[in-house]
Amino acid sequence: MRRVVITGAGTLNPLGHDVRATYAAMQAGRCAIDRLSCRDVDRLMVQIGAEIRDFDPLLHFGRGQLGLLDRFTQIALVSARQAMGQAGLEVDEALSLRAGVVLGTAGGGNTTVDDNYRTVFEDGKNRVHPLVVPRLMHNAATSHVSMEFGLKGPGLTISTACASANHAMGHALMLIRAGLADVMLTGGSEAMLCFGGLKAWEGLRVMARDTCRPFSRDRSGMVQGEGGAVFVFEEYDHARARGAEILAEVAGFGMSADAGDIVAPEPDGPVRAMRAALADAGLTPAALGYVNAHGTGTAANDRIEAEALGRVLGAGLADLPVSSTKSMHGHLIGGTSAVELLACLMALREGVIAPTVNFTQADPACPVDAVPNAAREARVDVAMSNAFAFGGLNAVLVLRRV
Repeated sequence: MRRVVITGAGTLNPLGHDVRATYAAMQAGRCAIDRLSCRDVDRLMVQIGAEIRDFDPLLHFGRGQLGLLDRFTQIALVSARQAMGQAGLEVDEALSLRAGVVLGTAGGGNTTVDDNYRTVFEDGKNRVHPLVVPRLMHNAATSHVSMEFGLKGPGLTISTACASANHAMGHALMLIRAGLADVMLTGGSEAMLCFGGLKAWEGLRVMARDTCRPFSRDRSGMVQGEGGAVFVFEEYDHARARGAEILAEVAGFGMSADAGDIVAPEPDGPVRAMRAALADAGLTPAALGYVNAHGTGTAANDRIEAEALGRVLGAGLADLPVSSTKSMHGHLIGGTSAVELLACLMALREGVIAPTVNFTQADPACPVDAVPNAAREARVDVAMSNAFAFGGLNAVLVLRRV
């Protein structure tokens, strides 16, 4: 089987505008959750979120270009530029035909939808901008990234709610393994912090009003954020031949469907996805040194995930660090598992495990070592990242030190 490695990474998220800043924030246990600044915030019952602060799109895009780019696409492009810069790839005509893009997003151009609903229904106008559809379509980020770098191979967008980015990265892995590409830009992005997007999530009644504290006994719900990350996945021999720095190997991928409830989590699907990812990597649960949990901070999700981890790991769960970085950057919906993969890379390369912040007291229903409140130094050779979405769609990635 063709091996797949990561040779570049980039991100724009509430913790930082690049990978290095994100690592520093994770290691410091910084929480980016604060009062929202979106329009009509006073009409929201939940007025907190994790926003990307101090980001000026005009430093990255021309005014004419911005007319085509919803915020979720801007996030993907900035992240992809960083990833390609680190990878040092030169895309000639031959490589362009063997390189592609697969990105994840749950909502696509939510800010564009929100703005144009206001234009039509609130302002009473009968026309919208002629390029609204290219801005809001889910594949907009994928298309713009492919055009930016001239990548003419496989290109698609995956939308599976909160598992979108993990599903996208898993499919990128499979495309390279199958010989359909040698290089794939992959990850995900999301920008739902607009009035309509936030109101929709309020309706689910799963939102915390103070902060996000996964696995803590007094957890009260999830907190929404925005952001994303993009990685360069590359066939191992291709990367070695050009002398690229290898950040980690994408060793395994597993996915499953609960086929149960549209919103209520169940343990069986996550168990099967985790076991499938480990089997795909040729590893036993004992090989794991860190798990980045889905860990949303809702009562049901954290309890079910802890139960699923217990089934997979058995007695080994007690000694395995299992943290949720959503406590710091919020739930980035379709882009969240891409940013969370950075925590796995950090554990493998920096020897630092990101903490679960805002943690106050252990919950007997969640018997995990949540790495409470402070980052932890540790040697990690294998890390696993979980993403379990509404609709019961589960995607798990395993990274290995090279």
